[in-house]
Amino acid sequence: MRIILVTGTGGAGRTTVAAGTALAEARAGHRVLLVSTAADGALFGAAGLRAAEAPPGRPRPVPLDTPDAPAKGGAPAHGARPGSLHVLVPDPAGDFRREFLAFQDRSRTALDLLGATPFEEAELTELPGSGQVALLRAIRDAAAGDWDLAVVELPPVPEALALLALPEQLRRYLRRLLPAERQAARALRPMLAQLAGVPLPAQWLYETTARWEAELAAVQDVIDSPRTAVRLVLEPGPAATGALRTARLGLALQGLALDAVVANRVLPAGSPDPWFAGLAAEQHGHLAALREDHPDLRELPHLGRGLRGPDDLALLAVTGPGPEAAAPVRRTVEDRRAEDGILVWHVPLPGAVKDGLGLVRRGDELLLSVGPFRRAVPLPAALRRCTVTGAGLVDGDLRIRFAPDPGLWPAGKDGKD
Repeated sequence: MRIILVTGTGGAGRTTVAAGTALAEARAGHRVLLVSTAADGALFGAAGLRAAEAPPGRPRPVPLDTPDAPAKGGAPAHGARPGSLHVLVPDPAGDFRREFLAFQDRSRTALDLLGATPFEEAELTELPGSGQVALLRAIRDAAAGDWDLAVVELPPVPEALALLALPEQLRRYLRRLLPAERQAARALRPMLAQLAGVPLPAQWLYETTARWEAELAAVQDVIDSPRTAVRLVLEPGPAATGALRTARLGLALQGLALDAVVANRVLPAGSPDPWFAGLAAEQHGHLAALREDHPDLRELPHLGRGLRGPDDLALLAVTGPGPEAAAPVRRTVEDRRAEDGILVWHVPLPGAVKDGLGLVRRGDELLLSVGPFRRAVPLPAALRRCTVTGAGLVDGDLRIRFAPDPGLWPAGKDGKD
C-alpha cells in the first residue's frame, strides 16, 4: 500500500485536496482510507457525502456518490475490483483515556505504596499533545490495514514537521534515560521483589518503556517507508515560495520524500474584468516563482463557488505518485581514503544557507541545526570510528568530512579495512 501525508500552509485547502484525492482514487477502483479530523464534517456535507456510523476511532465507510448523482467517468473497468472509501477520524480523548487507565492499572502496586488515589474514567480529560499521539497511532494503524492507499491529512507545515519528528525524538529520550543495558539485571528483580514483598517499580517501568519503544518504532517504520510520501499544498501568494523552501528543508532533514507540490485555487487567466484580471496576474506571478523552485508543480483550479457534489470534490484531486516519489532523500558516504585519506558524508539540505547552519558532534550523533530546525542525526556505523575534520555546503548538499581514527579503525594489510 501507499501512504500519502498531506500538509500545507494554513488555509491552503489541504483538507479538500486530501478528501478529493481519496475520493478520486476510490472511484478509480482502489481501497482507500482517508485519515482526517475535518473531512468528515462540513466538507463531506457540502460534497453530498455522508459517512456511515461507527464507534469513535474506527474507519467509517463512505458511499462514493450520492444516490441522485452517480459517478461520471472514473468507474472501474469491466471485471476490475470496485473501489471503496473509508474515513477515520482520530479519537484523541478516547485514546488518552484508554492509555492512561492502562498505565494506571499496570502501576497500581506502586501507586498504592505511594498512597495515590486512582482516577476514574469519567473524570479524565485529555492533555495537550493527545491529538498528535492519536494521529500518529492512526497512521500506524492505517499501514496495518487492508488498503491500497491511505491519505492522511496532517496539520499545517510547522506542526506537521514536528509531528513526524516526534517518534524518533521520543525514542531517543527513552534510550538515553532508560538504556537497554540497565535491563541486563532484570533477572535479579523477581528475587528482590520476593525479599521486599512487593513488585519493584523498575519492573513495570521497563515493561512500559519497552511497549512505548515498540509502538514508536512501528510508527517510525511507517514514516520512513519508501511507500510513504509527503504532499504539500500551497495557495499561490507572497508567502508561498518561502513556505515551500522551508518545507523542503525540514522534510529533507528528516529524510522524507516529497511526493508532489500542489498549487491550489488557481484563478483562470484572460478575464475581461480588470479587477479579476489583475488579481489573476498577481497570482500567476507567484506561480512562476514557485515553478522556479519546483518545475513539476501541480495546479488545481479555483471552482469559484462552494462544492456542489462529489464530482466537484473529485476535481480537487491529485492522483498518482508525483515525479519525486521515486527519489527519496538519501544520505550517502563517499569513500575518499585513497585520494585524500577521508570519508565524506553527503546530507541533502535543499535551500539551506551557510549562515543558519550548525554542527555539533556528540558521541554517535550529529546535532544538526539548519534554519528553524534542529535534529540529532545518528552517524553511519563507519563514521562513528572517525573524527570530524570539516564541512562545506555546496548547492544544498552538506558535505561533512571525516578522518578515520587510528585507534578505532581496524587496519588490513593495506592499512585500510
